[in-house]
Amino acid sequence: MATLYLTCGLPCAGKTTLAKQLEAERNALRLTADEWLIALYGPALPPLEVMNVKGVPDARRAAVEALQWRVAARALELGVDVVVDWGVWSRSERDDYRARAAALGARTVVCFLDVPRAELARRLELRNANLPAGTFPIEAQYLDLWATWFERPTPDELDAGA
Repeated sequence: MATLYLTCGLPCAGKTTLAKQLEAERNALRLTADEWLIALYGPALPPLEVMNVKGVPDARRAAVEALQWRVAARALELGVDVVVDWGVWSRSERDDYRARAAALGARTVVCFLDVPRAELARRLELRNANLPAGTFPIEAQYLDLWATWFERPTPDELDAGA
């Protein structure tokens, strides 16, 4: 049975690092939206344009995630594990992808990276000073704003795929 891995957490929590690790360990397909956004639109895409209203990604991110889901769904149908590296900040979003995966006969594992705010800020400063390929700079004020939008996974969500 194929598995859908959802990396869940705020920016700089280590989602992409974990996604790459799962990709290698599980021989999985990794789908990281920021990498596709940069490939399609360039590195100057402002982060506020990527997520500027609570829970509402801009049209470019929505289009990339929709396309990535189509690729993910086909891979799951073929029995290939998939790692979705999107953050999945809300319970409703995680529930939606769990239901979609179940409809394809796949199980879902939510990989929650719970990093304290001070550590996120430290990592963000380091990241912005030496921006890794496939990522956008993020101002600390947006990290604070987005933290108010983030819905922590509940224990039942984290145990559901085990």
